[in-house]
Formats: sequence, C-alpha cells, structure tokens
Amino acid sequence: MNRFLAGGFWILLYLVVVLAPMFLMMVRPTPPGRDFWVEFSIALGFVGVTQMAVQFLLIARYRRVTAPYGIDIILQYHRQIAMMAFVLIVAHPAILMIRTPALVSLLNPFGGSWASRFGLASIAALALLIVLSVFRKPLGLDYERWRVTHALLGIAALVFAHAHVSLAGEYLNTAWKQAMWKVFGAAMVSSLVYLRLIKPARQRRQRYRVAEVREERGDNLTLALESVGHPGLRFAPGQFVWVKLGASPYTIDEHPFSFSSSAESTDRLEFGIKALGDFTRNLRNVPVGTDAYLDGPHGAFSIDRVPAAGYVLIAGGIGITPMLSFLKTMADREDVRPVLLVYADKAWETMAFREEIDALTEATNLEVVYVLEDPPEDWQGETGFVTAELLARSLPVEKITREYFVCGPPVMMDVVQEALLELDVPLERIHTERFDLI
Repeated sequence: MNRFLAGGFWILLYLVVVLAPMFLMMVRPTPPGRDFWVEFSIALGFVGVTQMAVQFLLIARYRRVTAPYGIDIILQYHRQIAMMAFVLIVAHPAILMIRTPALVSLLNPFGGSWASRFGLASIAALALLIVLSVFRKPLGLDYERWRVTHALLGIAALVFAHAHVSLAGEYLNTAWKQAMWKVFGAAMVSSLVYLRLIKPARQRRQRYRVAEVREERGDNLTLALESVGHPGLRFAPGQFVWVKLGASPYTIDEHPFSFSSSAESTDRLEFGIKALGDFTRNLRNVPVGTDAYLDGPHGAFSIDRVPAAGYVLIAGGIGITPMLSFLKTMADREDVRPVLLVYADKAWETMAFREEIDALTEATNLEVVYVLEDPPEDWQGETGFVTAELLARSLPVEKITREYFVCGPPVMMDVVQEALLELDVPLERIHTERFDLI
C-alpha cells in the first residue's frame, strides 16, 4: 500500500478506536434527565480514557503502524497526546464540581464512593507518570527504572479508570456494554504483553552476538553484531533498532541505535554510538561473543523512502551515524547520484568516522564540507555552526531535485531547518529524525 494511503488509513482507524467507546456508551438505554454540562464532562472523560488506553498501541512498535510516519514521530505524538488525555480526564470532574460545588467533597480519598476513589487514583497515577517523564533527569531517575515505573503507572491509571467507569455504571448499564468496555481495555493492555512477552520470544529465534566493539574519535564507538544461525536483518539505510545485550531477550534494558553499516550487509550490522550514559559508556567493556537481540528495524529516516536525483546530508556530532549508512549503501549499490555532506563537530580531533567518510568520497559521488566549532590554527575549512550563510555558500547550484536529511542535536536541527526554509527549500523535502524518546 502507498505509504500516504497507509498513513491516512491508520489515522482514520485511530479516530474510530478513540471515539467508538464514547458513541457505544451512548446507545440506549442511557441515563435520563442530564443537562448539557454533565453530558459534556462525561464525554470528555470517555475520550480522555480512550486516548490514554490507545497509548498502549502506539508504544507497541507495530511496524505496519509506524512505517508511514517513523517511530520518532509516533513517540512525539505519544508524549503530546498523553498530556491532552490528562487534561480531558481532569476536565471531567472539574466541570462537574464547578456545576455542583458540593461534589468537591469527592476529592477526599476517604470519602465518596469506590467509583470516585478509583477515579482519583487514576488521575493520581497519570499525574505521577507525567511528572516522572518530564522531570526524569532532574529527579535523577535512570532510564531503566523510568521505563518500569512508566509502564506500571500507565497500567494502573488505565485499570483504575476502567474500574471508575464500571462502578459509576450509568453508561454501562447493560451486560453487552460492560463486556465491550472490558474487551476494549484488555485489547489495549495486550499490546504491552505483545511488546514484552511475544516479541522477545521471537527475538530469541533471531539471535545475534557481539563481533566487535571499536573505539572511535570523540568518545564514540562502533558496535558490530553478527547473526547466529540466520541470514540477518533486512533494513533501509538510516533506520534503527532497539538493542538488548545479555543472555535473555526479556530484559527491560534495551536502547535504540541507528545503523552505521550498509543496508546491503544483512549478517553483520554496525551501529555508531556516542558514550553519553552509563549503558553506552559501558559498551566498550562488553565481551566479544555476548548475545544480542534486536527489535526492528524502525524509522522512516531513509533515502530509500524518497528517491531523488541527489541528496544533501547535514549532520552534527553522532548524527553522522545514519548518514554513514546512506553513503555505505550507495557505495555498495554503485549509486552515482550526487551527494553533499555537511558534517559539523566540535574539533577535528574528535570528529568521528572522518577516515571512512574520506574513503567514501572515492567510492561515491560525494562532496564533503567539514564545519568545526573549535578549529586548529591552520584550518582552511568552514568554522562555527551550520547557518543559513554557510549553507548558501555550500549548497549545490545545479538544477536537480535533491532531498535534504538533517540529524544531530535538537537545537542544531531546528536552526538548520529554519535556514533551509530561508533558502527556499520546500518543507516537504527536509527530513529530520528527533530521537528524544522521553
């Protein structure tokens, strides 16, 4: 299916899933004599709960669902819509209390009914989930513990919300409505079961092992994996996988890494990694032969998705990793389309993979512009940051249609995207990957 049609189909299905429970609950018999604000607040509550429930589908990494957009877009939407779901859920009791101030007494967890207590518990769990996600780093909560608490709080918030709706009962006043509501909740949570139990079982049959951990410049390294007893993994250049290391694929400790190797090499996979956190800093100590399990490939950041007469690649720091995959794949395919690479980093001594890039200028139709923030005294190239002025000097002038790929620190990507727009590059030809998962 065409990816644009597929994207439209999944959006339509998403809207149906989100709104269907609200409309089903309004099928007669329904509570009589309700005024507009009561009905409106309850509708907001239903939509908020279903939005919250559908988040379990969004994070389950179904490749058919994520393929039209890229999983980084899905995860950004997950964060934003979770906030909206929280607002809708809180608006439900807030409207009721504004309309009938006596209902404020239900905020007392030791008063009211079990329905109101479960409603409060759901809001509390969702609020804590959001606080821990937004302030994870200031609170000193490491990534693995955050993931566990995030999943548990999400399940708790959904279970408590379903208990609240079931006990309130005014829109679940028939056996078939009760059954539909329970099936809906179970279907959403089953996505977490799929992600944490079914997928790892499949990964066990597609095992890899660490073939090499190679030090690179600038506190970077290359992790190389080899397939064990299977032909390996087909992927598009620029995609990524979640990597688990160790004896079991059921570990919660997994991390996303972009391929730096050619897509034409399926049995040996390489990943360019910046040593930023505890896990990545310890990768250099992982013994050769360690088992590895992969979830993927994921991502829509790929030259294979947007054929063009040529490409402009703009990378900052470790954002060079997917660009390496692009260039190595083009070299293996003997692809002679012109490519301009603008590669920015702090200093020449810390610029990772530059020997490989220089070698690729011989194997592909590649032009490279290096940009150094802190150049040596004898440096003759570009300095500072990637700006509109620098790009105006560097971008090719020939009249062919090129696609633009940008990867690097978020601030850099924002600046580069604005600069390209200033230079009249259409937005639809600018592709970025924003890999901030939290």
